[in-house]
Amino acid sequence: MKTTLLKAFTFLMAIFLFGGCACEPESIIRLAMKGMDMMVGDGFLPSQELIALGDFQHVSVSIQKTNDQGEVFLKLENGDPTLIGDRPEVLARKCAEIYLRDFENAADYQQITVQFLQSDPQNSDNFAMQEYSFEISDFF
Repeated sequence: MKTTLLKAFTFLMAIFLFGGCACEPESIIRLAMKGMDMMVGDGFLPSQELIALGDFQHVSVSIQKTNDQGEVFLKLENGDPTLIGDRPEVLARKCAEIYLRDFENAADYQQITVQFLQSDPQNSDNFAMQEYSFEISDFF
């Protein structure tokens, strides 16, 4: 009897907690983003300003920290080739600068690597990658 009551209570709590969010998936995403910022630090996720620099279709960030070394990987995918231009290293530096300005824990890391990835819409196995690394201390 106790387990049935416990299961019913758990089921009702799940409906209560997730039922209100089912109509608003944006609320769930906002909550997840706030949680990520709280765990890793404010500004961990790239800003709209950074995304707009190259009109990137997908962005991701990962961090790697071992002992006293740390690196931030900023992956920017399928940007507008005209915005990336003939000198992608300049755009990569600007992206790193904006990202590090917004990320409150940036000083805890030594290096930032910015990757530009362009994939072929006809064949996802074909892609081009450009990678640029910078010392974070150069930005502070």
